[in-house]
Order: sequence, then structure tokens, then C-alpha cells
Amino acid sequence: MKLRIKRRRFGQLMIASTLVTAIANFPQRTFAQKKLLSPTPPSSMEASSVPVKLRVNGAEHALEIDPRVTLLDALRERIGLTGTKKGCDHGQCGACTVLVDGRRINSCLTLAVMQEGAAITTIEGLAQGDKLHPMQAAFIKHDGFQCGYCTPGQICSAVGLLNEGHAKTDDEVRELMSGNICRCGAYPNIVNAIQEARSQQT
Repeated sequence: MKLRIKRRRFGQLMIASTLVTAIANFPQRTFAQKKLLSPTPPSSMEASSVPVKLRVNGAEHALEIDPRVTLLDALRERIGLTGTKKGCDHGQCGACTVLVDGRRINSCLTLAVMQEGAAITTIEGLAQGDKLHPMQAAFIKHDGFQCGYCTPGQICSAVGLLNEGHAKTDDEVRELMSGNICRCGAYPNIVNAIQEARSQQT
């Protein structure tokens, strides 16, 4: 019994001794000393800027951007076309919809570098000088907006919808425009505007 107690005490003393040694050898740095340490070098995987040429509304823009920049951010922050709105930034609200080669896309879900060479059209590029695009005129006539935040995306999406040639009935328009959310609830007027613009095409 006494032997067991001695062995246990010896083991406890060895553990205590090991801890004391480890603490004594642990590097002690004050907060001020840590601030003076050299910064961590940037990762070799860090992206650098790349040249990209975007053709937007008929004009070419040469940019130097991070390859991870979305088309939405390139349009708004680098080119200055703020008509395209940033809503959810997850492709769920449609406020950022633009036309790429005539097809509607969510610009927050595509990288700017992926659209080099494509014809990009934003809400600013739909009108011909002072003459509004028929879809823009129809939205005004039918009061297809309230706060107006979603309107650029709604109009671009509606133009793309007519380019697709699918929507004929009101139900088809509602279904194919369901990716564009209007928090003000102007949906009936939006449908009427789209149908009027469609009737002008035929």
C-alpha cells in the first residue's frame, strides 16, 4: 500500500515538473511585441488583377480587376453604371438582371472576366437617345413600379423574356418573370406592361 502511494506521488511530481519546464520554455511575448512582428506574407494563391475588356451598351471598357469580381460589381463600381441594382447578391431577387447577347442573366452570379467579348446591355443602354425602349414606355404607362428599386432588373428581364419568345399568356408571363421580385407588389401592372410591349412587336 505504501509503495503504491509513493509511486503515485512520484508520478504527480514528474507531471508537475514537466509542466513547470514547459511553461518556463514557452516563448513570452507581450501584446506590443506581437504587433512588431513582421506581417504574414501574402498567400501564393492570392488573386492578382487581370486585364479585361467589357463591351457595355456599345462602348468598350478596358479594366484591370480581380478575376473574382462579379459582373454586377464591375458595372457599378468600375464602370459607374449604377442603374443595375444590387439586391440580395445571391441571384434570388433579380434586381441585378442585365442582358448578355440578348439573354437575361443575374449579373451578381457571373464573373466579369467570363463576359469578355459579349454584348452587355444594362438599363442605361435600352433607350435610343431620348426615345425610350418600348418596354420602358410600357412600364411608365401602366405604372409598373412604385419604389423603383427593382425596376431596372424587371425591365431588362422583360426584354429578355420577349427575346425568348415563350410568354404569350398572363400566366406564362408571371411564371417566366418569377425570378424578379417586386417588394411593392406591382405585379399586375408589370404583366400589363409586358403584354403591351409584346403586342407592339407583333
